[in-house]
Amino acid sequence: MNPSADVQAMATVDIDLTGLEPGTSRTVLWRGAPVFVRYRTPEEIEQAAQDDSADLPDPATDASRAQDPRFLVLVGVCTHLGCIPIGDGQGEYQGWFCPCHGSHYDTSGRIRKGPAPKNLAVPPYRFVDDTTIRVG
Repeated sequence: MNPSADVQAMATVDIDLTGLEPGTSRTVLWRGAPVFVRYRTPEEIEQAAQDDSADLPDPATDASRAQDPRFLVLVGVCTHLGCIPIGDGQGEYQGWFCPCHGSHYDTSGRIRKGPAPKNLAVPPYRFVDDTTIRVG
C-alpha cells in the first residue's frame, strides 16, 4: 500500500520566489492543480486586512490565510465547479475572478460574490528559506 515514485514526486513542490516582484504572481502545478503565489503590494495587504470585517460568505481573516502577509499561496481552483479563476487584480474585489460562473474573490482569495460557496483553498505550505516555498 505504499505510494509509487510518481505519486510521491507530486506530494510536494518547491516554488522559487526569485524575481517575483510586488504586484505579480507565479503559478505552479501541485497534485495536478494550479497553485497561485501572489506577491502582494502594501495596498493589497491593507485592503485584505480591512476586508476582515466585511460580511463574508466564508469568514476568514487574512492573517489566517497568509503566513507572511506579502505572499499569498492559494489552490487556483474555483470552489463552485472547479474552474480556474483569473487573477492579478481581477473582479470587483481586485483579487481573482472566475468568468465561467461569475465568482469574485478578494485580495486574500476569499469569496465575496457569486455562486462559489467557499474561499480559494490555502494548501499546506512552509517557507524553506527566504526565496523558497514548499507546498505539500
